[in-house]
Amino acid sequence: MTTPTRTTTSRTPAIQVRGLSKHYRIALDDRPATAGEAMLRRLRRPFHRAAQERFTALDGLDFDIEQGSAVGILGRNGAGKSTLLKLLTRVAAPSEGQIRLRGRVGSLLEVGTGFHPELTGRENVYLNGTLLGMRRGEIQRRFDEIVDFSGVEKFLDTPVKRYSSGMYVRLAFAVAAHLDTEILAIDEVLAVGDAEFQAKCIDRMRRSAQDGRTVLYVSHQVQTVTALCSTALYLENGRLVMQGDVDEAIELYRTSRDRAVLAPTDIERRAGTGELRITSATVSSPLYRTTEDKAIELVVGANPSFIGKYFVSCHVNDRNGTTILQCDSRVSGMWLDAALDQKIVLTIRSPWLKPGEYSVDLYVCASGVLDAFEGAGRFEIHPVLPYEHAVSDEGLANGLVLADFGYERR
Repeated sequence: MTTPTRTTTSRTPAIQVRGLSKHYRIALDDRPATAGEAMLRRLRRPFHRAAQERFTALDGLDFDIEQGSAVGILGRNGAGKSTLLKLLTRVAAPSEGQIRLRGRVGSLLEVGTGFHPELTGRENVYLNGTLLGMRRGEIQRRFDEIVDFSGVEKFLDTPVKRYSSGMYVRLAFAVAAHLDTEILAIDEVLAVGDAEFQAKCIDRMRRSAQDGRTVLYVSHQVQTVTALCSTALYLENGRLVMQGDVDEAIELYRTSRDRAVLAPTDIERRAGTGELRITSATVSSPLYRTTEDKAIELVVGANPSFIGKYFVSCHVNDRNGTTILQCDSRVSGMWLDAALDQKIVLTIRSPWLKPGEYSVDLYVCASGVLDAFEGAGRFEIHPVLPYEHAVSDEGLANGLVLADFGYERR
């Protein structure tokens, strides 16, 4: 494991972190399924305290970030990336340690935070600016630029609770990026937007860093981290493994994904609430041709005390950790009963994947993530291409997948 390094500078850092830790208490007892059961337990054992376990999300982080840096924060699910952003943006309080921020912080952490659902888009723009300590005149000077960037002008006087997730992210990012803050923190919510909007956001964040703002960016998509960031933090199991070169951090992230696929997974330590767990997962073959169907089988154990239905989702990732495919059971209308063990088979028929290595992440979800089985499996795509004619590498270099296409002269 690489020893964390820090680059010293004569300038005062925009962010200083010393001994930063975050702990959570997790109840170990079974939770009552109904209010009546909870009351009965309280009457029977009025002085009983539920057994708890301490979970450390972040453990003793020390680092400085220079003003004007664009910093990528990398790590697998459960590494502590989002927790770190929540502490740096004061959404959550640290259990131990100190954070010193020089300047105001604009943030976009997850869909649904930061805006009041009953207020219109217009009202939320002013609300966010006010919370950042800006005067109405300052917000007004930026208002037209915010609206133009977001592209939601037609819906500006509609309550944001009626926005789609894409519309919400567009406006929320526009507000965070255009209001006068010295630090901008963005989590992976940009994945909700289309590719054109994502590119627009990356360009805006790059220009913000060039103008002297400090940008913090969490993403699993290493291409966007490479395009935007000048330096990186790599987290693993709540610890800072390295700070410095972006390519070095990306290589650590890639090898950590490989270790996750090859190593046995401790089911109780996986991310998620744990109310339901995937007990087994199998990829039907270690090697496929591009045009072959790919089959993934998983078993989710029963939990009769869980109320409501759930769905499963499969992410197929390339060697860089970029999610190429998201196969979500609710899209096909499949919702599952938690009272029974469920054996589920996913068949992926298209698109054609490029030759190379792929990993599989599996999720069990309801209102939130119940189980996140990262590195549940892996497979390779055979290097034999599905096209009739040979072509140089540059003829296939661009694009994430291969297309079934044809040209005609007319």
